[in-house]
Amino acid sequence: MSDVHAKPNHDYHLVPPSPWPLLVSVAVLFLAVGAIFWMKDLAFGPLKPGKFVFGASLIAVVFIAAAWWVDVVKESREGFHTPIVQLGLRYGMILFIASEVMFFVAWFWAFFDSSLFPNHPQEYLRAQALGGQWPPKGIEVIDPWHLPLLNTLILLTSGTTVTWAHHALLTGDRKGLKIGLALTIALGVIFTAVQAYEYVHAPFAFKGSIFGATFFMATGFHGFHVIVGTIFLAVCLLRALMGQLTLRHHLGLEFAAWYWHFVDVVWLFLFATIYIWSSWGAPIAHGH
Repeated sequence: MSDVHAKPNHDYHLVPPSPWPLLVSVAVLFLAVGAIFWMKDLAFGPLKPGKFVFGASLIAVVFIAAAWWVDVVKESREGFHTPIVQLGLRYGMILFIASEVMFFVAWFWAFFDSSLFPNHPQEYLRAQALGGQWPPKGIEVIDPWHLPLLNTLILLTSGTTVTWAHHALLTGDRKGLKIGLALTIALGVIFTAVQAYEYVHAPFAFKGSIFGATFFMATGFHGFHVIVGTIFLAVCLLRALMGQLTLRHHLGLEFAAWYWHFVDVVWLFLFATIYIWSSWGAPIAHGH
């Protein structure tokens, strides 16, 4: 069996036995159980282990994912990522991004379900809670032309820098590759910092209204994706500094660029709907 995996002599890659799929499945299961126990404040006998199970499982998921991806990088450097395998990996990344699109569709659906019909006669309790209007009565919204506009410009600029980095690699410009990736990472960190500041000074809370819930869930998960994308790009920069990204083998950078552009597009929809559209005719909080 070891001879089969010793050297690729065909277009397909037979992955050797790996513990990571099973281990990450178990870790994610405990992660979900810990989150439920923590959010519901459930007890297991005299103990309330929710936050501890969640924290330990999260650490395990991150470690297993890192170890798994290190193995994938090793496979690419050992020549297992033939053109046929690369095609399959591209299809896999496309399907992953498609699943992410549907994930965000759920949050947009929740937002539009409440915002388009705030006074629906068949939804009396919801209409009463919203005050028959959107945003609900008593809600002051964030000025979309302040920090949200700044973050939009930051993220759009980062889309150009990651494209520059990818183009630089294709043209043999190693310096441009590193500078482009470094600028994209810096812009991603700035975006996260600005959004964190916006959250701290938001004029409404997560709980207490459907407006706050849909706002923080949609923008918060987008912010999480920005953090993941920033880490993704940081790994690509490290690999670029180590000389591992080449003209023929740079799927990691290509996928990071796809993911980052996806994050850009989602933010444009968020900015246009949750920030701009929701602010029409609504009271705007001073200084936001």
